[in-house]
Amino acid sequence: MITKISQEYLDNEMKKVKAHPASYKIFRNKSEIIPLKIFDIPAPAANIIKQEMLSLGGDAVVHKNAVNCCVEKSDIILLGTVKQYNFFMEKLKKMPYFSLDKVRIMLRQYFSAKKPDSIKSPWGRSLTLDRTRVMGIINVSPDSFYVGSCKQNIEKILSTCQIMIQDGADILDISGISNYPDSDSTQTEEEQKGIVTAVKTIRENYSHIMISANTCSGDAAKKALEAGADIISDVSGFDLNDKLAEVIAQSGTPCILTHTKGITENIQTTPTYDDLLREIMQYFTDKIQYTSSFNIDENNIIINPGLGFGKTCEDNMEILDRMQELKSLHKPLLIDTSGKPFAHKTSTLESDEREGALAIAALCAHQNIDIVRVNDVKAAVGVIKKIEAIKCRRTK
Repeated sequence: MITKISQEYLDNEMKKVKAHPASYKIFRNKSEIIPLKIFDIPAPAANIIKQEMLSLGGDAVVHKNAVNCCVEKSDIILLGTVKQYNFFMEKLKKMPYFSLDKVRIMLRQYFSAKKPDSIKSPWGRSLTLDRTRVMGIINVSPDSFYVGSCKQNIEKILSTCQIMIQDGADILDISGISNYPDSDSTQTEEEQKGIVTAVKTIRENYSHIMISANTCSGDAAKKALEAGADIISDVSGFDLNDKLAEVIAQSGTPCILTHTKGITENIQTTPTYDDLLREIMQYFTDKIQYTSSFNIDENNIIINPGLGFGKTCEDNMEILDRMQELKSLHKPLLIDTSGKPFAHKTSTLESDEREGALAIAALCAHQNIDIVRVNDVKAAVGVIKKIEAIKCRRTK
C-alpha cells in the first residue's frame, strides 16, 4: 500500500514514523516543490537559470524561443524545493550579469520576508492573526447595498455593536460611504461626521474591540483615530486623498488597501485584464512602494484584492481560487464577502447572498486567510469555528 501524504499532515506522519524531531524542518524543506514566477528576465539569463536549476535537481519553465534568444525577454516559472533555492541563490552570487543578481535579491527577499503575526493599534490594542478573524460591518450611511448593515441611529449602532461582539466579531468596520461598485466615492461632511460620531460612541462603550474606520478622507481618518479608531480602511488605495497617507504615517495606524481598477463610479464598466493576478500583485507592489515614500510602516499594511471592484464574476472566482498566491506579498490578507453578487450565481437559490458569503468565509478559513469582512457575524463565526476545529487536528 502507498499513501500520498498532504503537506498539512507531514509533521504528524513523521511523528508516527518516529523520525527525530530535529529532522522535521530538513525534511519539510525537501518535501515540497514551490513554483515561483518572475517576470521579464533577459533571454540569456533565462537559459542560465534553467540550466542551474536543472543541475540542482529543480527546473525552470521559460519561453519556447528563449533557448536561441529569438525573444528578448522571458517570464520564468522556477520549480524547486527550499533547499534547492538556497543552493541556487548561492550560485547566483557568482553571476553578477544578465540581471541574475536582481533575481537573487528578489528570491532572498521572498524567502526572508515574514507576514506580521498581529495587527497593532496606535492605542495599544492588538489582534493576533493565528486564525481567520471576523470583521463585522456597520454602515452609518444610507447609501448601502445591504440595508441590514445601515445603522444611522446611535442607539441602533450600539445595539448592533453589542450583538456583533457577543456573536464573536474581532473587528467592527464603520463605514460612512457605500463600498458598492459604481457608487459615488466622495464623502460629504455629514457622512464624515457620521463615522467619527459612531467611532467615538462605540469606543466610549466598548474599550477592547478593534474598530476600523472606512473612509477615503484624510480629515475624517484623523478625527476617527482621535476618537479611538484602530485601523483605517481606504477603498481608493490613496488615489483620492494624499493627506490620508500622511495621517496614517503620523499616527502609525494599520491601513487596509483595496485593489480597484478605475474610479469607484465606473469601475464595473466592462473591466478587463490581460493578466488578472499579475496586475493585482503589481498594484499592491506599487502601492507599498508609494506608502514607503510617506514612511508608512510596511508591517501596518493589510491588503484587500477588492472582490467586485472592477472585476467580472469570473475575475472574482479566479481571485478566490488563487488567494494563496496573494500571500506572496507577505501582508495580512482581507477578503470582503459583503454583497458580492457573484457569490450566489452558482447557487440554486440565487437570491440568497448569505449562502454565497458563508461559502467565501468557509473557503477563507480553510486557506488561512487573515480577515473576512461580513454582514452576518454570527453565521460567519460559526462556520469559521467549525473549519478551525477541523484544521486543529493537523497539530495533534
